[in-house]
Amino acid sequence: MWLVCSLRCGGTLFRTLFAEVDVDSGGQYQGHRVVQPGYLCLNCGAPAIDLGAVPDAMQEEEEEESAVTSMDVLCPICETLVSVFPGEECPNCGAALELV
Repeated sequence: MWLVCSLRCGGTLFRTLFAEVDVDSGGQYQGHRVVQPGYLCLNCGAPAIDLGAVPDAMQEEEEEESAVTSMDVLCPICETLVSVFPGEECPNCGAALELV
């Protein structure tokens, strides 16, 4: 994790926004869980960004862009709308489909 203030104020302390804190019956801290990432800069109050998460986010985005998705195509033989991946045939009549 590498937190940075979005306004670049130079603050080095941050507050977790969406955390669940566990306490005992006397109110003493026992543990915590971050439910959803979200942080505030305690110096200026601006949202903080986790630059350590950037490489993972870029890799996920790259994988989404390269993923093969199905397309809805109207079969020229049986004239039905079918959802197929590139290179597949019509599931109804077996005709070769050309995805454009």
